[in-house]
Amino acid sequence: MLCLFDLDGTLIDSEEGIFDGVRHSLAAVGAPIIDDTALRAWVGPPLRHSFGQVLDGDVERVEAAVAAYGQRFKEAGWSRYKVYPDIPETVAALAAAGHTLAIVTSKVRPHAEPIAAHLPFGHLFSRLYAPGPETARSEKADMIAAALADFGSAPADAVMIGDRRYDIEGAVENHVRGIGVLWGFGDREELETAGASSIASKPSELEQLVRG
Repeated sequence: MLCLFDLDGTLIDSEEGIFDGVRHSLAAVGAPIIDDTALRAWVGPPLRHSFGQVLDGDVERVEAAVAAYGQRFKEAGWSRYKVYPDIPETVAALAAAGHTLAIVTSKVRPHAEPIAAHLPFGHLFSRLYAPGPETARSEKADMIAAALADFGSAPADAVMIGDRRYDIEGAVENHVRGIGVLWGFGDREELETAGASSIASKPSELEQLVRG
C-alpha cells in the first residue's frame, strides 16, 4: 500500500512555529494580530491564501508577509515543532509491514525539507511532495496524483492520511481512501464532510485502517 502522510497536524504538531511566524509576519506589514483560535485555520491552506484573506487581497502586502514568514521560519520556526506521541512507532510499523511511505504537504518545499530531514523516522519516507515557494496554490489533489504516477500505484492501493479537509478532498478527487486523524487541527465533522473513508483517534489505529 502507498501511504501518503500530511505533515503539519498529522506527523508533527507545528502550532508553535506556524503561529509565531504568522504573528511576526502580520506585525511586519502592520496588520492586526489574530488570536490562537483563528490561527488554527491557517494550518492547511497555502500561506498566500490565508494572508490574502486578512490583507484584503493586497498583493504587495501579501508578498511582504510571505517573505517575512519565510525569513522567520528559516531562522527558527522550522525547528519549533513536536512529533506527536506514538507517531514514530506507527510509521516504523507501517514501513516494516512493507508499505511505501511518502509525505504530501501544503508547506512549501524550503520549509518542509529541513523538517522531514530531521525527523528521527524521516528516512522511512521515500519521497516528499511539497509546492515551490513561488506558487499561490498547493493543491493536495495534484500532489497525490503525482505520487500515484511516480510510484505506479493504482488509487485502490493508496491512502492519504491527514487532519484537514484538504487532505481528504485531495484523496477523494483521486479516488484514493482518505483517512482522517483527530490529533491535529481539524475535527471529525470537517473530515467526515470532506468524505473521509475512516477516522483515527490515535496513531496506533492507523495500521489497521490502512489494511482496510
